Amino acid sequence: MIPAVLERCAGIDVHKKFVMVCTLLGPAQANPEPKIRRFGTCNAELEQLRDWLQELNCMHVVMESTGPYWKPVFNVLEEAGVQTTLANPQQVKNLRGHKTDMKDCQWLAHLLRHGMIRPSYIPPRPIRELRDLTRRRKQLVRNGAMERNRVQKLLEESNVKLGNVLSDVFGASGQEMLFALVQGEATAEQIAQLAKQRARKKIPQIQAALEGHRMNQTQRELIHQCMAHMAFLEEQIEEVDRQIQDKIRSFGLSQSYALLQTVPGMKKEAAATVLAEVGANVDAFSTPAKLSSWAGVCPGNNESAGKRKSTRTTKGNPYLRDMLLECAWASSHRKNSQMQHRYQRLQPRKGHKRAIVAVAHALIQAIYYVLSTRQPFVDTAEPPRSPATVRRLIRHHTRRLRKLSCWLERRVQQTPSSTQEDPQITSG
Repeated sequence: MIPAVLERCAGIDVHKKFVMVCTLLGPAQANPEPKIRRFGTCNAELEQLRDWLQELNCMHVVMESTGPYWKPVFNVLEEAGVQTTLANPQQVKNLRGHKTDMKDCQWLAHLLRHGMIRPSYIPPRPIRELRDLTRRRKQLVRNGAMERNRVQKLLEESNVKLGNVLSDVFGASGQEMLFALVQGEATAEQIAQLAKQRARKKIPQIQAALEGHRMNQTQRELIHQCMAHMAFLEEQIEEVDRQIQDKIRSFGLSQSYALLQTVPGMKKEAAATVLAEVGANVDAFSTPAKLSSWAGVCPGNNESAGKRKSTRTTKGNPYLRDMLLECAWASSHRKNSQMQHRYQRLQPRKGHKRAIVAVAHALIQAIYYVLSTRQPFVDTAEPPRSPATVRRLIRHHTRRLRKLSCWLERRVQQTPSSTQEDPQITSG
C-alpha cells in the first residue's frame, strides 16, 4: 500500500455550470472517509464551497485546468489561503469506462492524497495581470495582420499590383497611395507621385501597377473600413504598451525587465512577454532543462525497448515559444555572437527550422541564467563550450603536438648536418 501524503485533501471536477467536490479525510495509515458534494459556479455557491472546505480544515485542493472554468474557483479559494494544485488533464485522466463526475473528483483527490500529481505553474497575481496585457497585445497584432491580408486581397481582386512593386504596401508611401485610391479622384500618375524617399525610384513601376485598375465603389468602401480598423488597432496597441510599462513599474519588475533585454535578440516587447509568462524569477523551475521543456523548445523523450523514436519538440507554452522563435531569428543575424555561431554551425546539417529552434533553446537557457543569478547576459564571440568539450579539445591538441614532435625528431635525424638549418624544417 502506497503511504498517504496528505490526511485532508479535496478533488474538484470543474464544469461550466457546476463543480463536483470530493474530500478525503483520515489518517495516513487508514482508508480515508470520502465526502462528495455538488456546488454551482455562481460566486455565492463558490463561497459556500470555500466555507465547507474551511470547516473540514481541508486546505489542499486539486482540479484540472479545464479551459477558463477553473479560474473562478481558483480566485475564491486563493483569497481564503487554500493551496490549490492545477493538474494537466492528460496526466490525471481516468480509465475508460470508469469516467463519471463523481468518480473523477474522487480520483483527483486520491492522486493528490498520495502525491501523484505534478502541479502546473500558476504565477502570482501581478504576473497574471501582466500576462493578460501581453497576450492581449499579441491578439491585437494578429488582428492587424489579418486586416492587412484583407487589403492585399482586395487590391489583387481590383487589378492593383502595388504589392509587386512596393516592399511594404502599408509604409508611408503605400498608405498615402491607398487613401488616394479609396477616394477615387486621382489618376495613376498622380498617385505614383505620392511616393517618398527611396520609393520615388520606382515611380514608373508604380504607375504601371496602378493603370487600368478595376476598383469599384464596394471595394473602396471595404478598403476604407480595413484602414480605419488598422488605425484603431494601432491606437489600442499603443494603449496596451503604456499599460504594460505601468504594470512593470508598479509591481517592481523593472530590474528583471532590464536584465532580460541584455539577452541577444530581446527588446521591450519580447522582455515583457517573457516576464509575463515566466515571472520575475525562476523558482518554479529547478533547472534550465525544465524551463525549456515548459516553453516547448527542447526535444521530447520517446524511447521504448532501447530504441529512440521521434523526438519532436513538445507543445509547451505557445505565447512564450512564439516569442522565443522570433527572438532566435533576430539573434541569429547578430554578427559575431554566440547565437549566430550556433545557428551557422547547425543550419547546414539540420536545416533552417531546426537550427532556429536550437537557438531558441539557447535563449531560454540564457534567460534562466539571467533571472536566477540577477546578472546581465555577457555575449562572447567564442562559442560556449562545456567542460567535457574542453577536455576533449585538450586531449586532441596534446595528441597532435606529440605526433608533430615525433615527426620533427625523425626528420632531423634523417637530414644531413649541413641542411639541418633548412627553413622548411625549422618552421615546420
